[in-house]
Amino acid sequence: MKIWAPEFGFFVILVLLSVQAVCGIRFVIDREECFSHNVEYEGDTIHASFVVIKVDASWHYSKDGVDLVVKGPSGNQIQDYRDKTSEKFEFMAHEKGLHRFCFTNKSPYHETIDFDVYTGHFAYYDQHAKDEHFKPLLEQISKLEEALYNIQFEQHWLEAQTERQARGTTKSAITLYALI
Repeated sequence: MKIWAPEFGFFVILVLLSVQAVCGIRFVIDREECFSHNVEYEGDTIHASFVVIKVDASWHYSKDGVDLVVKGPSGNQIQDYRDKTSEKFEFMAHEKGLHRFCFTNKSPYHETIDFDVYTGHFAYYDQHAKDEHFKPLLEQISKLEEALYNIQFEQHWLEAQTERQARGTTKSAITLYALI
């Protein structure tokens, strides 16, 4: 039995290098949970979102959500959300370092939360683009536009096929029912 393959190790290293600024986690919260996310450069944009997936009481439904407080490396409060069941937001980091995301559950029930955070970094934001930089970019945009139209065309076709099949199934069921 082969447990470790060099190709697998290279793939794992490649994946780890490509996702260093992205974090996604699903967790169960009782009272309070905090997560830290390192921001390497001042001026980076942090994108974050959370959704309360479920409350561990099947008979209990409440619009009450969780609280989220985001603090910067020096402890200053950056964002504050109260009683939210979902939120999607972004902000610019004014200092590099560990940013803390602290969730608080005030309900007596455990809640499952899906939380994602991503740091966007532009390495050359202070350099000016030249005309020769735009031609390859515009070519790629045209290719993406073409691909998007192809996807929309395919999606429209699939929706029409699905509707056609659904109508055919309904007619078959009505015909079968009428024969019985």
